Amino acid sequence: MRGAGGGRWRWKHVRPWRGPSARAGTVASGPAVMDGGTESDEVEDVIGCYVEDAVTFWAQNVSTCNDLLKLSCALAEACPGANAVFGKPDFSKIYGGCFSEDGCWYRCMVQQVINNEKCQVLYIDYGNSEVLNRSDIVEIPTNLQCPGVAKKYRLWGLQIPTDQNLNMFDQGKKFLSSLVFEKEIKIHHKAKHKDGTIMAQAEYEKIDIGEEVAKAGFAEKYTSPGTTKDVEERKVDAMQNQHWKTKVSVPLWVNKSDRMLYSIQRGRFDQVAASARSRNFTGNHMFVPKEKVLASASVPDTSLAQIGPDQKLSEDKEVLRMENVNLLQRQKELELEVQQLKHELQAEKEASRKTAESFEETLGAYIGTKMRSLAAKLKALKEVRHANKSSCFEEQLSQAIKVATEGCLTVPCSLEKLQKTWTEYDLAQERIRLCRNVDERDELITKRDEVQQDLCSSVEELILEVDQLPLSERSRTLQELSASLEMVCDQGSEADDAEEVFQQFFKWKSVKMEKLICVRNDTDTALQILADWFSVVLKCFDLTSEASSVLEEVVGNADEILRKFELAICEELDTDLNEHDETKKGIITSTYNKVIHKVRQEQSMIAIIQNRYLAGVEFKKQAEEWLNRRPNINDLLAIKKTVKKLKAQLRWKLIEKKNFEESDDYSEFEMTRIKDEIADVRNRLVQEISKEQEEYEKLTCLVQKWFPELPLLYPEAGILDYVNSSGLLTCSLERDLLDVEPMKELSTKRPLVCSEIQGQKVLLKGYSVDVSSEAKVIERVAKYHRAWDQQKEKSGLLQLLFLLFCKSDPLVYLMVPYYPGANLGALQADRPLTLEEALKVMKGVAQGLQTLHGANIVHGSVNGNNVFVVDRKQGIVGDFDFTKSEEQRAAANTMAVSTLSLVSPELKMGQPASPASDMYAYGCLLFWLCVQNQEFGIKEDGTPEVDVVIMDQKVKSLLQKLFCCNRLTAEQVLRDDCFLLVDAIPVSPQSGEEHESGEEHESGEEHESGEEHESGEEHESGEEHESGEEHESGEEHESGEDI
Repeated sequence: MRGAGGGRWRWKHVRPWRGPSARAGTVASGPAVMDGGTESDEVEDVIGCYVEDAVTFWAQNVSTCNDLLKLSCALAEACPGANAVFGKPDFSKIYGGCFSEDGCWYRCMVQQVINNEKCQVLYIDYGNSEVLNRSDIVEIPTNLQCPGVAKKYRLWGLQIPTDQNLNMFDQGKKFLSSLVFEKEIKIHHKAKHKDGTIMAQAEYEKIDIGEEVAKAGFAEKYTSPGTTKDVEERKVDAMQNQHWKTKVSVPLWVNKSDRMLYSIQRGRFDQVAASARSRNFTGNHMFVPKEKVLASASVPDTSLAQIGPDQKLSEDKEVLRMENVNLLQRQKELELEVQQLKHELQAEKEASRKTAESFEETLGAYIGTKMRSLAAKLKALKEVRHANKSSCFEEQLSQAIKVATEGCLTVPCSLEKLQKTWTEYDLAQERIRLCRNVDERDELITKRDEVQQDLCSSVEELILEVDQLPLSERSRTLQELSASLEMVCDQGSEADDAEEVFQQFFKWKSVKMEKLICVRNDTDTALQILADWFSVVLKCFDLTSEASSVLEEVVGNADEILRKFELAICEELDTDLNEHDETKKGIITSTYNKVIHKVRQEQSMIAIIQNRYLAGVEFKKQAEEWLNRRPNINDLLAIKKTVKKLKAQLRWKLIEKKNFEESDDYSEFEMTRIKDEIADVRNRLVQEISKEQEEYEKLTCLVQKWFPELPLLYPEAGILDYVNSSGLLTCSLERDLLDVEPMKELSTKRPLVCSEIQGQKVLLKGYSVDVSSEAKVIERVAKYHRAWDQQKEKSGLLQLLFLLFCKSDPLVYLMVPYYPGANLGALQADRPLTLEEALKVMKGVAQGLQTLHGANIVHGSVNGNNVFVVDRKQGIVGDFDFTKSEEQRAAANTMAVSTLSLVSPELKMGQPASPASDMYAYGCLLFWLCVQNQEFGIKEDGTPEVDVVIMDQKVKSLLQKLFCCNRLTAEQVLRDDCFLLVDAIPVSPQSGEEHESGEEHESGEEHESGEEHESGEEHESGEEHESGEEHESGEEHESGEDI
């Protein structure tokens, strides 16, 4: 809480209100007389807030903190709107005063009226005073009319020496201030004066403040307080010795009023002293210097009676002298005011003279100035009329209404019939697709064919009707209209469905145009009158003209003509077509929204008609091909027959090769011939399988669009299995027919072999399945493949090539591309990625996770062995174990890198796997790549301590968002600052190095380097792997095996 001096309250060690300590206070004239007072032994703790002199100060009880706070709040609320003091103020009433130093409101009492505008007030809650304007003194409510918080105290047994000079007085005041101001003091009440001043003994930290003041020589002790007469005697003596050693002849205050501010009655020196203490127009307390007191502490009680007439005469002379000084001072002030008024009068005379000269100059050039002004306004009016004619939005809106309403297209009658027939056709197709009963199948097909005939007829009708409609022209017109309106006005909102919107607009426009036309007619009329006047004037001044006219009459009404013409121009200029009141603005907005709504509604209808028209044309084109015939699978069966023959040949060749290897007539030349024949048959087999895949794709398209009954009609073709597996499942390719190389060091958990198809290295991963799990594996594989197929190489996922069964074993083999030595774990162990490379790789991983999560697939196995790095700049997310659920994959013991667990906190608590748990594992991998060999701690929830690790600030910010509860999604990660410019980051020189072709590997075999895979990147082919380091693409590692 601020006090009236601008300080702040601090109780105990809090600063109380800071009073204006530089101002003079009232000098105590000796020990207070206790007439009418009371004696008390009360003890209280106070804080000093204002010092008057070396023995007198004001203080506040330490318990009044809350009272001051409440008062401050109440005054701040009540005073700003309260009434100012009017008339004569009540000296016994409490008001609110606005303190000049901080502009805050405090309670005060009026001590003295200075003049009609100013009053001296005492801030009763703090003890200081100042002169305020009457406007800064306001009435306050009755609930704030309570006694002041601050009390006035005087040190017991001390008085100020009568011979003390001004310098000693100021030093004494500062000395007492240093002992009591803003300090907590213990007060022992001794007595109380009738004016409320408390005579007390003050202590601060066991130091007697009165003793300290006396020791410093700023006050002197007296023996007993004496009586009222003793004190009055001392005061009279002080008044007789008014002249200080400094010979100050002028009081410290100045009376600025036109009358005497006060009157002092003879023989009442106590009133004189009280009045002197209150006479301070700058907020300072008045003090009266004294010389040495005549009487000592043992002055007898009858001393006042001994005062003679001379002494009273001296007293009256002193009062008259002071009044004379005041009058002289007032005289000087009035003389200064008169001098100032003379200067002001002279300045006003000079200004009047210049104004008169200016008027004369203006009058001299009035006609020219007036005509130039009219010409400028007429030019502005021309520009306004031209602008309004070319760019009036209301006119543009009127044309838009006309275009939107008059040329509007309607929905073709055949469209509704077509929609209904097409719905019936789709329903018939769905019933055939779900049918499993052979007897019902034929009936459903027959019904579908009938609906198909109806649909063809409806399509024909729609095509004929739509061909007659100007859809393209109308669509282009609406697009141009919408664009032109949106360029002028962009206030789009919901349109009002009421039909009277356009009528209201045209009515408003009509009224407005009438007003505008009226204003323009007035302007044109005034202009014509002015032109006629100029014509008459011209004739009057034409010396050759014989026409006679009265010049006085012509010139007499010139001012009126010019005035009317100017008013007409100004009125039209003020009529701005682009400004509207709220009603007009609402009409314009409603009309605009209605027009835009109708335009967009018609555009939507045209789009529907065009889409259905194009679909109908396509349907008609294909229906003509299949309407009267059925597709057959002869081509597919022929291919299967060829595949069967080639498989038989291949088996015989493989048996021949095996027998020849064990024969005694082994020949290297003959073995080479047999291998070449086997390779040729295998290549032809793969080519036929490719043709088979193409035929399956054609049949699948027919099944989905036209003939869902094909899987039912030809179950032996396996069309349904192909559709359910998204084209991955094939029965024509068998593991035993491939030239495979077992990878024993990587096949600790399941069969794993490496082979080559059409020049591409592939891996075959074997999974044990039974009847119940086979369908789930196919479903999961198909779902994963569909997610990849939407973006293919840009999906960030590992491609699945084939899904094939083994006849001899209950195994299903998944064929994937082979990236030797490219998994993240092995790469970091061999040659770690730089930060730039790591960010590029992890951007690809985030893309892969976004693809999976967009297809509602939780990976559950994002770890260092299941992320692959192509050419050190592309990251690919590998596949997972399709025989296991998300929770089973996430709980695998391979979900860790180094000492960091990739299992999210919620998974450890038993919650199911989710995209958020994948993103946690992603964040751990990114943290592992960036932390390199730095040590880091693990929090209680298992998350790493990111703050203590030295790394890029953007990366650190991203990691913190991935380790929190509300993690970022893969889509949000791709938009993070770390990856926005990652493509522009230069890759380190060692990244992206290509291996030389024909490089010699540890196995002694020579392989082609830079063979291109589906991802479009180059990799080493056939590189020999060390167990536990190199892994095949996409192998699931939840069980901890090395692939």
